[in-house]
Amino acid sequence: MLQAVLNGSRPADAHPALPVLARHLARDARAVARLGITSVHVHPRGPNGEETLDPAHVGDAVALIRAEVPGMEIGVATGRWIQPDPRARVEAVQAWGQLGVGKPDVCAVNVHEKGWVDVCQAAASVGIGVELGVWTSGDAVTLRQHGVPPRTVRVLAESTVSDPETAVAEAIRILRALGSLPVPVLLHGEEGGAWPVLEYAMRMGLDSRIGFEDVLVRPDGWLATGNDDLVKSALAIRV
Repeated sequence: MLQAVLNGSRPADAHPALPVLARHLARDARAVARLGITSVHVHPRGPNGEETLDPAHVGDAVALIRAEVPGMEIGVATGRWIQPDPRARVEAVQAWGQLGVGKPDVCAVNVHEKGWVDVCQAAASVGIGVELGVWTSGDAVTLRQHGVPPRTVRVLAESTVSDPETAVAEAIRILRALGSLPVPVLLHGEEGGAWPVLEYAMRMGLDSRIGFEDVLVRPDGWLATGNDDLVKSALAIRV
């Protein structure tokens, strides 16, 4: 499975085609769906362009994407940098359960963040799946010691090393620390490490992801024209 990550935490001026508004996220979701993508991960924004967990804005983004691509799996972020208070994150996720067509299918929860177990429980209580973000081998050990929470749909093994020469080695360390899991692992990198890690994931038969959240350039180093351009580049890779 190849997931498209459409915007992440990047500022609006990071790329001319970066989708920030809800309607632009829906536009890009439609574009990547035409290439066969069935899962997107987005970071909804408020009126000021900042990331938000506010149910009103999360619901708007998810509902617009769902209207454009009814069968798409839609995931959103719950990062500490968006809302530092773990209790407020829990309350936001619980409120998402009342959004109807604007309710996300899954939410990403990072294992290294305080309150991650409570956020996972909140998601499960309202029927939202969980993508567990594991950024280091230490996070992997934490997850193995705790166990995979209910309604976890996948583990996101995230090599945060941007150096293309060492990003894959870091990814391998995380995978080894994770060991065998009862859910799929989606392996990905970022910036200079995005393409090498994606190629390694393909070679190993693992799920992966691509999009403006992780990288702005194609494998040839040229600036991508859009999320669909990055997806086309990923689908063209043969390993």
